[in-house]
Amino acid sequence: SRMNPQEKNLLFGSNMWYLGEGMLGPLLVVFTERIGGDILEISWAWAIYLVVSGVSTLCIGSISDKYSKEKIMIYGYGLNALCTFGYLLVSTPQQLFIVQAGLGFASALATPTWDALFEKYSGDGKKDGRAWGLAEGTPDIIMGIAVLVGGLVLTLTSFTTLFIIMGTMQVAATIVQASVVRRRRRAPTG
Repeated sequence: SRMNPQEKNLLFGSNMWYLGEGMLGPLLVVFTERIGGDILEISWAWAIYLVVSGVSTLCIGSISDKYSKEKIMIYGYGLNALCTFGYLLVSTPQQLFIVQAGLGFASALATPTWDALFEKYSGDGKKDGRAWGLAEGTPDIIMGIAVLVGGLVLTLTSFTTLFIIMGTMQVAATIVQASVVRRRRRAPTG
């Protein structure tokens, strides 16, 4: 089955996001140590992200059925880009915790709504194995490549450059995902 434009945009935008997000990956450990963090603070940073993301996803998933999933997803993508640029201002582990909490909340806005929209726009509403294979497998490949690119960028430049590249990729992903809303508004009704 052919992919429709919304489905293609959702996949392309999410892959751009994963490319930007994946550049930090395990380098978060190095960054945390550079701002004075130790093993426990690295653990806290990651735990804060996961707990905020998990709790918020439970809430957002429920309320997203009452509001525009497209808009909530775009807010999540936009907040993620903003928080990624927030890394530029981080100089203490406590500031990192705030950024990680913001990223967790952004993920909660974007992920369940993206999944619901992808299911909605992929064909006839049934789970299409090929489409979901692309949606679930491609991010791992993209993030694997991104980790290597992030390591190369960091080796050649600095965390500042890395965070600017990451944030810029995520802004671009937000713009691509916003095209889903524009296409939906232009779609004929009835």
